[in-house]
Amino acid sequence: MRFREFEYQLQIKEHHLDTFGHVNNAVYLELFEEARWEMITEGKYDLQEIKATKQGPVILEVNVQFKRELVNREYVKIISKGTKVEGKIMYLEQKMFKSDGSLACQAVFTLGFMDLKSRKLIFPPIAWENAIGLEKVEGQG
Repeated sequence: MRFREFEYQLQIKEHHLDTFGHVNNAVYLELFEEARWEMITEGKYDLQEIKATKQGPVILEVNVQFKRELVNREYVKIISKGTKVEGKIMYLEQKMFKSDGSLACQAVFTLGFMDLKSRKLIFPPIAWENAIGLEKVEGQG
């Protein structure tokens, strides 16, 4: 199996900043989440689908590394890509790049897929796998 990359671009705005004039640490997580929502919405697994099926993704763990500061009105690009699936658990890597191409931040998210009625993790449906860019390689599971 392999994953397609998803690219999302945005501009840093005043509301993203802290008193030091750069992006607040918690905002990086919000920007990564914004990119994930765009990825799954583009992949046809949007909020409406989550509400209809009462099933959706949950973050179980995140590891974030801050590399370079981001400042007001700077353009950034976020690349999101799954790295592996282990049963009900999936790993997604997101990297945020400055306009000069340097890495500003990277994070690895551990995700599960939850049934909101039973409040338990379940195996994700094919529609979800498609939305996150999972591609089955011929000859592999």
